[in-house]
Amino acid sequence: MSFLLGPVSGALVAGGLYYGYSNMIQMQTQRHVRDLHTLSVHLVETPALLVAPPSAATRIAPRPFSALIQARWNEEVAALFSGIGKWDARALEWGRRLVYGSERTPDGAAAEGR
Repeated sequence: MSFLLGPVSGALVAGGLYYGYSNMIQMQTQRHVRDLHTLSVHLVETPALLVAPPSAATRIAPRPFSALIQARWNEEVAALFSGIGKWDARALEWGRRLVYGSERTPDGAAAEGR
């Protein structure tokens, strides 16, 4: 009888392990099937209340005082560069008169005959 005890107990343990693993695999598979079905339904259905956020341009409030200050600043910088350009032209003309003499006509051409 002892020679039957080992194989029978082994068969019972193997059967229990097989049943446990089989049941666990079946339950996990059913749960994955349910999860995949839920996800596929969510992907196929579009939400009824799909509201896009407002664009960035509409969220920026106009600031007239700031725009006025910026415009005035740009005008002042443009006037500064224009003045520097005029100073450069005057310095160039002064250098020409200093090097070549003051025999220039108002249009910048040299006087003829000298």
